[in-house]
This record gives sequence, C-alpha cells and structure tokens, in this order.
Amino acid sequence: MDNVSDPRVHLSDALAQLSIELAEMINNQGGHLLLVGGTVRDLLLNQNPGELDCEVRGLSIDKIKGILAQRFSFDEVGKAFGVIRLKNLPVEIALPRTEIKSGSGHKGFTVEIDPSLPFERAAMRRDFTINALGLDPINGELIDPCFGEKDLKNKILRHVGPPFIEDSLRVLRGMQFIARFNLTATPETIQLCRSMDMGDLPPERIFEEWKKLILKGNNIGKGLNFLKSTHWLRFSPELMALDGCEQEPEWHPEGDVWVHTLHCMDAFARERIGDEWEDLIVGFAVLCHDLGKPLTTKIGEDGRIRSPMHEPKGEEPTRSFLSRLTNQVDLHEQVVPLVRRHLTPRTFYKDQASDGAIRRLATKVKRIDRLVRVAAADIAGRPPRKDEFPEGPWLLKRAEQLKVKDSEPKPIILGRHLIERGLVPGPHFSPILEKCFEAQLDGEFKDTKIGLNYLDTLLKMKKF
Repeated sequence: MDNVSDPRVHLSDALAQLSIELAEMINNQGGHLLLVGGTVRDLLLNQNPGELDCEVRGLSIDKIKGILAQRFSFDEVGKAFGVIRLKNLPVEIALPRTEIKSGSGHKGFTVEIDPSLPFERAAMRRDFTINALGLDPINGELIDPCFGEKDLKNKILRHVGPPFIEDSLRVLRGMQFIARFNLTATPETIQLCRSMDMGDLPPERIFEEWKKLILKGNNIGKGLNFLKSTHWLRFSPELMALDGCEQEPEWHPEGDVWVHTLHCMDAFARERIGDEWEDLIVGFAVLCHDLGKPLTTKIGEDGRIRSPMHEPKGEEPTRSFLSRLTNQVDLHEQVVPLVRRHLTPRTFYKDQASDGAIRRLATKVKRIDRLVRVAAADIAGRPPRKDEFPEGPWLLKRAEQLKVKDSEPKPIILGRHLIERGLVPGPHFSPILEKCFEAQLDGEFKDTKIGLNYLDTLLKMKKF
C-alpha cells in the first residue's frame, strides 16, 4: 500500500463535499463527526469507498435528527442502536455504543448508546484492527488506536480484542476481508476463531459474507484457506470433503480437489464480468463444481485415479451446501445445472455436437455462456498445466448462431394454438406440445408459420 499523507484524496468529489457538509452541520452544534470503519479502511487502501460510515459524538440522537432534518431526509434504521441512514444518499450515521454479551446468538447483546464514549473505547468493540479507524473529514486527522493502518500496510488481519469472540460472524468477515485485501491472519486470530462456533447465525447473515467473497474477492482461494485454518470447514462438510480427495496427477498436477477448487475460484475472480447476479451464479457453480468427486473417486487396477459420474453426483451436495446459505430457490436452480454439466463443453467439442444437442443443452443450463465460464475456470485451475480451451469459443459461437448463448429456447407452439384448432385442454396437450418442442429443437421449424404446419401434420397423423 502506498503511503498517503491525506487519505481524503481518495474520496470522490461528491462524497468529499458531502462529508464536510455533514461534519460542519454536526460540529457547529457542539458534536463531532468522524468517518469510521470500512470507509476509512478503503481510503487507506487508496480506494474510493463509495459510501460514508459516520459516527457522531457529543449529541443525542434527537438532536442529530433535528440537525439533519434541515437539509436531508432520513430513516432511523436501527433505533435501538442509534443508526440513521440518509435517503437516496450512501450515508449511514451512528452514535457510539457499548455492547455487552447477555445471551446466545447474534441478538444476545445488551446495547447502550453513549454519545460521550471516547472513540478509543468504542473502537475496542470492532472486529479487526483494519476497521477500528476514524478520520476527521475536515482536517484529515486519522484516529488509529489499534494500529490498523500499520496492519493494512503489512497486509495483516488481526482481531481487536477479547470481545471479538462474542460474534461468530466475524470469522466469515475475516474470510472475505482476506480474499478482498490479500491479508494474512495472525496466529492469535486463527486460534481464537477455532474456539468459536457458528451457533444460531441466521442464513441471511452468513450468505452476505459469502456473497462478498464471491463478488469482491480477488484472492478467493486465500479466503477459503482461512476457513480451513480456523477449522470452520466443519460447518461446510461438502467443502471439507474436498480436502484430501485425490486426483489423477496427469490431469491435476496442482494437488487434491480442495487445492484445485481454490485455483478455480481465483481463475473465476480474474474473469468476473461485473453483473452481480451472473457472477454470483457462476461463482457458486465454480465453488461447487467438483462436490461430487469425494462420492465417486476410486483408484483403478491400473493405479489411475478416476471420478466417474461426479457431475450428476455433485447435485445433492451442492443443494445441501447452498441450502444452509440461502433459501433463494432461484439461485439453487441456476447453479445446480451448471455443476451437473460442467464437462459438457469439452465433450460437445470432441463430438462436434449437433444444433439440436446445443439447443437442448441451453434448456438445461439456462445460459450457455455461464457454462462456458464455469468450464473455463475448471481448465484454468490446474497449474502448472496451461491447457488450451478451444471448446469454449467454439461452443459460444455455435450457441450465438443458434441464438441460445444467453437464453434458453422458448417453445413456439403453445397451448393456445391447440385450442384454436378445436382441442379441449387436458392431459393430452402435454405430449403434443413436447413433440412440437422436440421438433423445434431439432431445427424442423424456426417460426410460427412453419411450426403450425408441423402441428397440423402432427394432429392429422396423430403421431404423439
């Protein structure tokens, strides 16, 4: 990290102006506003944070709301915690608070707002030193009681203090911070994480950290290895099973399936496209693509290691893993087909698959461009091997020609066409429509006019 004398230079003009405006409004009324946490961390990393996390001392929550109401609209999103979010602006304002562990789970805390709490004391409740930072937006003074700036420079992830253990989500936050900022956790932090349990963390909180890993991590493999070092893979047995699962050295000189998966995730990170939904689907598919190998890997009589049918066998562990992270069924249904067919680009290229086969593939995986991205990461995750991947461009070109690269084929002949021909709706519709769709996929017709001719012939001959 470059040594920057004034981190404020990395704020966008709009956010810099807004931060000064807010600080002046608060300070003129006897308060003191600081930028805190991730905002300051990102500035020290020479990044524009994109949002302002603020903390105000010296004023009550009601006084702050009265000041803000002069120029801004806002929501009090965390009334018990003294948190205000400005409407239509990337700004969150909080009051200092103490948190005392008083029960089990992520909600088992007694929280007290304390506007007079010194920053140094409030910082001791933070998770990592790199987040225990404050910055005066007016004069640029950095407040760093836990030496977070030094840890950032040295790429160290270090917990702040004993209260760290009270929120187990911090282990997963450590995972994604390591992946995003290429950090190395201290032995003390790793040891402390080993003593922590996932407890009753709700899936939505867990999923948010995994999302950040997938969408923002540049060293995803390093973040996942942190989970291994902290023994937190035990909460993801599907991933844990990859560790030590052997592979044939000729094709996988990099090591076991766990090592391969880490390389694949780093390859995926290098090729993210910036579409959150698409990257999330592909990222999870890459993470899960070989979950079937521990269930299928065998050493043959010839001494070779093989994992026959690991693609379809990967469906169940993929669903199991994802179900603990999120109840987003749509995500599950998009990821699983990619896992089931991640080797298909290679086999299709080898066999020079027909147009019909490619159209049918599109109906299974929804988007062939996603499948190619997964397969490309799989090929790239085998260092020092540097295999060519001609099947990727070939399949994308064929899919684009057939107009199924980023969408699945839609049936041309529909139930209403049967009704128009005097048929009464019922179970007999399905085989007729299926027959028509199969013919469409085989290229027998490409538009409604010819499709209706096919339908009329089918009905006349009763071949269904």
